[in-house]
Formats: sequence, structure tokens, C-alpha cells
Amino acid sequence: MKVSAGIQSKDCADCSTTIPNGPVAQSIGRMVKWLETFGDTSQDMYDFYACPYGRWAKRQYYNGTIAGKALVAPLVLMEAFSPGLRGLFWPRTRFPLADAHYAMGYSYLYQATQCADYLARAQQYLQSLVQTRCPGQVEYCWGYPFDWETLRGTAHSGLPLITTIPYCYEAFDTVQQIAPADEYDRILRSIARHVLNDYSDTKGPSRGYAGSYTPSGTSISTSMVVNASAYRAFMLAKAFKDFGESRYWEVAEGNLEFVLSSQLDDGSWLYSMDGPDRFTDHFHTCFVMKALAKIHHLTGHAGCRQALERGVRYYFNSLLDKNCLPIPFSRKPRLVVYRRELYDYAECLNLGLLLKNLFGDFDRVVNSVIGDLLQRWQHPDGFFRTRQLLVGWNNVPMHRWGLSIVFRSLCLYLRDNSQAATASTS
Repeated sequence: MKVSAGIQSKDCADCSTTIPNGPVAQSIGRMVKWLETFGDTSQDMYDFYACPYGRWAKRQYYNGTIAGKALVAPLVLMEAFSPGLRGLFWPRTRFPLADAHYAMGYSYLYQATQCADYLARAQQYLQSLVQTRCPGQVEYCWGYPFDWETLRGTAHSGLPLITTIPYCYEAFDTVQQIAPADEYDRILRSIARHVLNDYSDTKGPSRGYAGSYTPSGTSISTSMVVNASAYRAFMLAKAFKDFGESRYWEVAEGNLEFVLSSQLDDGSWLYSMDGPDRFTDHFHTCFVMKALAKIHHLTGHAGCRQALERGVRYYFNSLLDKNCLPIPFSRKPRLVVYRRELYDYAECLNLGLLLKNLFGDFDRVVNSVIGDLLQRWQHPDGFFRTRQLLVGWNNVPMHRWGLSIVFRSLCLYLRDNSQAATASTS
């Protein structure tokens, strides 16, 4: 039987069991069917700014001129009122970050069902990652498949990004735990070497060292973006646990100390400790707290637990509404032209699943977010809507911008609940 047939329906004859019953399982089943038809490429949130005009306009905007604001205004309006026009600016693309999340999602789905076709699908996504690694790099690493204009310069297509690479590592590691392969071990060790050796460290304003967003020597490698250091600290802590080499933890500690010392008195983090990026938003806060939660789980680091306690208080007070649903910003960088964001829901669910055993109130958050996702956010076709706009919805499917991450989270939730149910009856 072909793998593609196996992921379309829970009636797959090759599966020893099927997707369990229940609303989350049904939601996952609908998305699996949709994904098989839709394919692995999609539009993206950055499409308007990936084309030459968009990158040029964004560059002028970052210069802080009135002309720059005028140049990006048409793109902002299209994003707010006609998001489907993005296909005229940039074609559908395949994203390593999305492939990594789909690989993890299908791995969890396999663990929940024991259907071999789901494992085969996860392995297909890993093969895509092998093919889309950054060209010209000695070690395995990944970035964006488009030029990305930032405040600090242009991150060109294929430039490794520390915010993408750890997800790829986790994807290979997740499948390696289920179906070990020498190739996966070799790739994991290669990724770890890249993250250890190819990034620079800058002394933080208080203590620790800020890890660079991109490899040393690139035009945008020097920065103090907090989530970049959090990603690298987790990645190296995981490599230390996986391979037992102290050099990984020695560097991880420096990046971790920077993240811990960057936490503000109210428990929040700014996006960056240098430059004009002085905002606090939902999903970047989740990135930081997820890294701390994972490091705490790996090492029992007391500083991580203390930072999480303060961060959780801020998170509940400022980044969740009264219904425990995500609020996009607590400190806005600019005018926000939407109400809700799928990416926020995805990362809120990820964070909740990580922290619910440490902080019981996250059970309520997980249930609230899943309930709203299933009730309002899942499109009749099976995918999840990208944004709730000021008027209506952005219904353009975007694998990288939340869709693959929601899929992974729901599959993890299903796996954990399935295993808990099995354990309670055994």
C-alpha cells in the first residue's frame, strides 16, 4: 500500500489501529486528508515582503522615513483586507520549519495509532529536510527559502537561522527515538556541531552571552535577540544530554544566563536587548519560555524554574484574555491590523503542553485553546485559518505560519492522552 493512501483515512488497512475517536482526533483526521490533497508547499506571511518591491519598501520603512511608511502602506492594507493577493507577489514555497513540525506531528500520530504509514510520512519529511539543508555549509543547517529583510540587514535565502535549526534537530531526534537509523544519528551530531561552532557570542548588558541569530561573519550576526539565545541554549543543552560532551553545556550556560538576566522585573522579555525592537508579543514569549521549560526538564536548572514562575505570572496577566485565549501583543511595536493569530494559538498550545505538569492552570489554557481552534479556526476544508482580521478571516493556508505547528501540537496532545488512557486501563 502506498504511503499517500495511508494518511488519507483512518480506514487504512495497514494500520493495526486507527485514529482514536474524539473531537481532537477527528480534527486531525480532517487536516490529514486536506494536507494530502493540498501538498507541502504554501503561501507565507512574508510573501508580500519577499519580492523585490516588498524588500525594497521594507528597507525604506526601517529607515524611519515618511516615504518608507507610504511605500509599505499598500502591502499592509492588502494584508489586512485582501490577504489572498499574496500569491501575485510570491509563489507557494516549501519550508524546512514546516517540514520539521509535520515530521514530529506524524511521529506522534504514529505513536498514538501504531499505523506504519504515519511513521513513513514522518520519514518522508525528514528526507525533504536532507534535501533542503543550507547550500554551501559543511554541517546540516536550515534557514528561510526567501530573502528576509530585517532591521539589521538582509538575511539571504539559504542563510542558516538559529530559530529554525532546533526544530529540525527535534524532528530528527523524535523519529530517531521511534525508528533509529545511523543516518539520523550522523545528522543530529552534525547539527549540534554547527550550532556549537558557527555562531558568535556577545557579552550581555548584565550577564551571560547573547548568541547570534545567524552564523558568525554574516551581516546580521551581531544582535541580542532574546529568543535566538534561548533557542541556542536549549539546542546545546539537548546536545549535551544526547552526546555527553561538556563543551555543549559550557556554551549553553552562557546563552542561558543572558536569557535569564534579560527578564524584566515584571516577568516579561523584550524581543531584543539592543536596537529598536522593544516589543513583547505572544509567540516570541512562548519561544523563550518553551526553551527554559525544556532546559529545566533536561537539567533541573533552578534558574529556569524561577524565571518560568515569574514569566507565567506575566503571561497569564498580560498575554491571555479572560477566556485564556492568546493576546498578540502586550507591548506593540507598531499598528496591529488583525485581532488574533494562528501562530499565537499554536505556540500557546505548545507552551501549555510543556508546562501543565508544573503549573496546573495551563490545563485550563490547553482546553480553552483547543476548544476555540476546533470551533472557530478550522476551515471546513480541514486546514486552520491563519488570522482573524479586523473584518473576516485570512483563510490562506500557511504551513510555516502556524499551520504545521498546530498540527504538531494537536498530534502531541492526542498521543499523550492516548498513552494516558492506555496506562489507566493496564
